[in-house]
Amino acid sequence: MSVESLIAFNLVLMAAIASPGAALLYFIKTCVASGRTAGLATGVGLGVAAACWTLGALLGLESLFRFFPWTYTTLKIGGALYLIWIAVQTWRHARKPLNDTNRPRGRAFLSGLLVNIGNPKSMLFAAAVILVVFPQGLTGAEIGLIVANHLALEISFYSLFAFLLSSPPARRGYLSAKPILDRIAATLLGALGLRLLVERT
Repeated sequence: MSVESLIAFNLVLMAAIASPGAALLYFIKTCVASGRTAGLATGVGLGVAAACWTLGALLGLESLFRFFPWTYTTLKIGGALYLIWIAVQTWRHARKPLNDTNRPRGRAFLSGLLVNIGNPKSMLFAAAVILVVFPQGLTGAEIGLIVANHLALEISFYSLFAFLLSSPPARRGYLSAKPILDRIAATLLGALGLRLLVERT
């Protein structure tokens, strides 16, 4: 495994993390609504789940999905229903004022973990990138380095944005437009959940 391979993996990974999707949308909402601590915990949960999917890709978990399609379908349906549940709760509480207390860190971490664990396409994406970027026959140490690198990159990205998005100006802006922003977020999260449900692959 070369340094160039790891750099190429990181570039693709950064583009994927920053692209609009359920994970980033949920993270942004948590940061501005629940504060920095909850945002950081959510980001760590998202990062751990994503790194686990990369580990699964490196260990050949996509073969399990190929031979036992029901495992992929079960994960996908569970993730879709969780996103739809978040969307419904967000819509219902759009006009409700925020509490001053932040969401407990353990709960925020678990929510972030579930959002990304419920999207097995993350593993298929990782598998595709890994096949292109890295050579075959990686050692255990190289696999560990790739997964640790992925986790560090995810946590660094979410930590930086947690500090930016939980700033007083960002929070004031969110509070002033909370009903509209929450309903936009609910619509997008619900649409992503429904898309997961109806997609065949």
